[in-house]
Amino acid sequence: MTRKRVILLGATGSIGESTLRVLRTHPEDLELVGLACRSNWRALAPLVKEFQVREVAFSDAEAYRQAKASGDFGAKVNLLSGEEGLVALVSECPADIVLVGISGTAGLMPTLAAIRSGKDIALASKEVLVLGGQFVMQAVKEQQVQLLPVDSEHNGGLQCLAAGKVSDLKRLILTASGGPFRNYTLAQMQNLTPKQALRHPNWKMGPKITIDSATMANKGLELIEAHWLFGLGKEALGVVVHPQSIVHALAEYVDGAVIAHLAPPSMTFPIQHALLYPRRAFSVDKPLDFTQAFKLDFEPPDKERFPCLDLALQCLASGGTAPALFNAANEVAVNAFIQRKLPFLGISQIIDKTLEHLHCPAPYTSLEDVLAIDAAARKLAIQCVENFSS
Repeated sequence: MTRKRVILLGATGSIGESTLRVLRTHPEDLELVGLACRSNWRALAPLVKEFQVREVAFSDAEAYRQAKASGDFGAKVNLLSGEEGLVALVSECPADIVLVGISGTAGLMPTLAAIRSGKDIALASKEVLVLGGQFVMQAVKEQQVQLLPVDSEHNGGLQCLAAGKVSDLKRLILTASGGPFRNYTLAQMQNLTPKQALRHPNWKMGPKITIDSATMANKGLELIEAHWLFGLGKEALGVVVHPQSIVHALAEYVDGAVIAHLAPPSMTFPIQHALLYPRRAFSVDKPLDFTQAFKLDFEPPDKERFPCLDLALQCLASGGTAPALFNAANEVAVNAFIQRKLPFLGISQIIDKTLEHLHCPAPYTSLEDVLAIDAAARKLAIQCVENFSS
């Protein structure tokens, strides 16, 4: 059997670490042929040797220069730099599937380039579809490639939807852990620190997505992503808080049947499903053990304590440029919170102020329009943060 050739973008992050575990477990099925990260070239060098990779890209130009000068990569490894390097990697390196594990919006152009070169996509960066969903899904259709979600909720949704027809679906429900502050009052949330917000009870993730989980902005972004992935409107999408993070998605059909996807809270499960699709194989991590007792609890989300979720839903309903505005303002606000320039509850306020000043429901006709809106929203959000702090 021919091995599936994989390019991994975001190799040194949490998604990358889980992906490498899947690759090590299934060497007879998967071959790593390309690697990319932002700047951690020292962590990438041993991976290049381990997997004998010949194509490597760094989005950070200084990291590229240091990596090249170090001599740690050898003469046979082709080193690339910047967004152009990422695009060249996914376009020119022979591969079957590209796993996009780059956080934020930096994965958009490489994703489009990979699709246009005829490669399947395993997508872990929800911002790619939030920002450019219209163009990404259009490219997927034109090139007739597969876009397979790696987020546990969307991957679970994909598997749940296999149980019936989309025309018979009433709602696709994504689960949320509730994050570290699920039981906190608004008063208790007044003086939270980044260190507290980064202590997720179930998942090991990067700082941006961990903060998003704490504010539930992450779930709002996931609803927008699900709209593009599955072609569902706001009325056909829902969220339920599930603290154990064992059920990842539920498909409720018109006849009352509810199909659930269950797996332990490890990203190796959805990553493996996407990379091996449509085949299945033994798991990297231990599966659920039904000989042992465990609980599954569910509760509705509290939109008063976690207003980012409702703001995202409003943007989903508005469509057009609204989701891009939400995403950009959220990225700026989260970064400001991590740098202690903004309180935790200020994150939703910055998003709200940015939407209030810039939002005018309007379609966009080109990717340039989206990128311009993204830039304008970031500029305004930064100003809002500065005014908030003064």
